Amino acid sequence: MKTNELIKALNADSKMTAMPSHSVWRVALMVAVPVAAAVFFATIGPRPDFMLAAQTMRFLFKFVFTATLAVSAFLALRALSMPGIATGRVTRWLLAAPLLMAAAIAVELLLVPSGDWGRRLIGTNWAICLTFIPLIGLGPLAVFIAALKHAAPTRPVLTGAVAGILAGSLAATFYAAHCTDDSPLFVATWYTLAIAALSGLGALIGRFYLRW
Repeated sequence: MKTNELIKALNADSKMTAMPSHSVWRVALMVAVPVAAAVFFATIGPRPDFMLAAQTMRFLFKFVFTATLAVSAFLALRALSMPGIATGRVTRWLLAAPLLMAAAIAVELLLVPSGDWGRRLIGTNWAICLTFIPLIGLGPLAVFIAALKHAAPTRPVLTGAVAGILAGSLAATFYAAHCTDDSPLFVATWYTLAIAALSGLGALIGRFYLRW
């Protein structure tokens, strides 16, 4: 069997046995979001001044960043879950959130005195951030990995890593409602590290669990 024929056969088989893919990913999101919400509200919950903070651009931008990353990761993950799909353009969408963050950091550096940059970067909640984003994201990651078992990813390590990014960005969206450090410098550093931890875990799981 030629390579192209094999890819077509695998793609057809994944559609027949595992999905329809739209339904599986819809169910995965319907499970992952409540799981993340349950862990969030059972552990830390939103910050006391949530409504007041919601009137500031820095606070709202955290959700713009995490939601953009989540949407782009979801689109990339769906593409990676099917063999024979050109994923170059889709995976490039993952650059959207970092580019937004780079612009926000540039504005922050222009508006904030240089002597204050270090304090805003370190913040006061970095340890909580590194703890609770992975904790909130573990359940969603398990859900997305389970959904991928109904697909046929040809790059299991990359696919697992993107699943971790999706789980981490979903978790970070909830965590942002609790975090009192709203500076883009803090978000770019500690949110990214926390999401990267889940991405690394996803890649490791993908290597062994998503292999054919």
